Amino acid sequence: MKRIRWFDYITVNIYWLGLTTLSQTVTPLVFPLLVQKFVGEEGKGTFFGTLRLWTLMVALLVQALMGMLSDHSTLRWGRRRPFILLGTLADLVFLAAVGFSAGLEGMTGYWFLFAMAILLQFSSNVAHGAVQGLIPDLVPEDRRGRFSGIKAVFEVPVPVILVAFAVGPLIAKGNMWGGLLVAMGILALTMLITMLVREEPLRESSPLDWAPFLRLLLMTALFTAIILGMGEIVKGVGRLAEGVSSTTVLIFIMGAVGLVGMAIAVTLGVWASVRISIGQAARSNPSFTWWVVNRLAFFVGTTNLSGFAVYFLQGRLGYAEEQAAGPASQLMMVVGIFILIAALPSGWLSDRIGHKRLAAISGILAALGTLIFLLSPSLTPIYIGGCLVGMAAGLFFTANWALGTDLVPKEEAGRYLGLSNLAGAGAGAVGSYIGGPIADYFTVRVPSQPGLGYVLLFAIYGVLFLLSVIVLRQVRPALD
Repeated sequence: MKRIRWFDYITVNIYWLGLTTLSQTVTPLVFPLLVQKFVGEEGKGTFFGTLRLWTLMVALLVQALMGMLSDHSTLRWGRRRPFILLGTLADLVFLAAVGFSAGLEGMTGYWFLFAMAILLQFSSNVAHGAVQGLIPDLVPEDRRGRFSGIKAVFEVPVPVILVAFAVGPLIAKGNMWGGLLVAMGILALTMLITMLVREEPLRESSPLDWAPFLRLLLMTALFTAIILGMGEIVKGVGRLAEGVSSTTVLIFIMGAVGLVGMAIAVTLGVWASVRISIGQAARSNPSFTWWVVNRLAFFVGTTNLSGFAVYFLQGRLGYAEEQAAGPASQLMMVVGIFILIAALPSGWLSDRIGHKRLAAISGILAALGTLIFLLSPSLTPIYIGGCLVGMAAGLFFTANWALGTDLVPKEEAGRYLGLSNLAGAGAGAVGSYIGGPIADYFTVRVPSQPGLGYVLLFAIYGVLFLLSVIVLRQVRPALD
């Protein structure tokens, strides 16, 4: 842009509002409730985990591929806008199909929803992969901080507040179509405003280099295989423990195998992915591998606390099915607001007390918030726990990223830091696919204590926050 106008801050960034509204509507609210409707109480955790695993792996690949294709696009409308337009139009079609799936029953309904969720992830990441390029493409370097600040506002607090007040209450009253239509309207409106971006077409394009995408494809396949393997081990241990009658012993066995399974998936998945991405350089810079482990372990906790919030509130506080959507969306709003509040001073704090130390404090604070979740007999203390988890996440985002930039070679920063996307997508896959069957196990075996499995699952996530602190001992920045 030769001249920045006030509305450019909006047009370049507002699509993030649509994307986050979409994700905050379907992932923690619509999908869990529909899965519960189709498969019942005894299988909802497992089938929701399966849906999460495959949709997230699709998202990881499609986002990278579409980002690369839009980088080289010479379309007349510009590099990014055609992808945003087509992706959004497809989103609206697949969201409507998700709404129609609510009229189906049983496994037919589940597999139809599964297919639509995959297609929805594909189409939304067509747009997501492209919109990430708008600021680097169009904004001068001396203005990117301001534009990124506006992006953060559209990406976190505004959509979670909208979902909490406009979408969650509709779904809580059984009006799922109403909630979906609100989300669809916001997504369509933000796309139309984004079409006003002054984007010039790319005149010439260099040949595509497929090597980075092929490496990502191999990493994703291997990481998925590790998660699937750990999930099968957890299910196998559950079958072996069928003769155990003591609930306390079952909690110890399944809690231990779930925690170890997730820890192995995180550590082994990161190790294999780093080796594929940067090869032998991983040996000379082991701190980088442990940094990604720290990031992924923390995100397994935060991502899945929100993903299973509806089921947790149903079991812990007795909400009936859709009724849990209202408090779940409000809890996400509390977390989102405190992420923003903590993010504002986090850069100053990180520079003052150290990136590594602040990342450790974040893990401890998140574990404390999770403990409050587990001990809370009512909704108000759970909101207090959400404040602590949100504050921890806001501090962690800044501290962990700043720590990572200290660990990577400056000339290859993009190649190294690109692995952070694996942590974002892998977190939901690890925590839900391995954790879902654990929750279902206790729903079946201990029906007299509803929600026991989700309490145990949240306890595992809390321990993973502490694991993210422990592995920081292996991270040794050059500045130390």
